[in-house]
Formats: sequence, C-alpha cells, structure tokens
Amino acid sequence: MAFSIEEIGRIDHLVGDWCIRRAPPEIKKQLDHDYEIDRQSVMLLEVRPVWRGGPGEFTRRPFAKFRDTKTSDLWHIYWVRASGKWQAYEPDPVAFTIDEALRIIEADRYGCFFG
Repeated sequence: MAFSIEEIGRIDHLVGDWCIRRAPPEIKKQLDHDYEIDRQSVMLLEVRPVWRGGPGEFTRRPFAKFRDTKTSDLWHIYWVRASGKWQAYEPDPVAFTIDEALRIIEADRYGCFFG
C-alpha cells in the first residue's frame, strides 16, 4: 500500500530538510542530495554534474533506501552495492521512524553511504 497524503507530507518535510542541510551551500553546485518517493519506499540520491557532460547535465545516483513496512511499523534501511544491488544495512537494518533512519544514514558507521 502506498503512503497516504499525510505521510508524504511528513516525508517531504523531514527528508527534504535533510537533503537541504546535507551539503554546505558553497559546494551545492558540485554535490547535492535529493530524494524520490515510490509506493512504500524513499530513495536518497546523490546529485552531481556529469563529468564530461554539457553545462546543466547532472547524474542522480541512488545511495540509500528506506522501505516502510506497515505490518511491523518499521523502516528497513538499505544501501546500494557497487554491483547496483540493494542490501540491508547490517549494523542497523531497521528504524522505528524515518527520523531515526536518517540519523543512522548520517552516522554511517560502516561507510556504506558516504564512503
């Protein structure tokens, strides 16, 4: 089941604010963050200019995903391997809230999200 309008509003507020705060203003043209909501998942993206592209061309690379499980009321946290496959983030594979999931991503204890 997809997110309700209220849930989407809360996600937009929390994750949108996180994306705005993540990169300092002086590097936003070289590195930024965005997100996409799809059914019961929220995907975090790294946005960068294309290395050999024209002006205004950007890449959008996913690096983290949260999946809401309504039955258990948990957010499952995933990171993307170099192969492009998603894998559960083993030190902390679940969170009770999206706020907590963002804190886990930010801490990045194993260097899976930010290197």
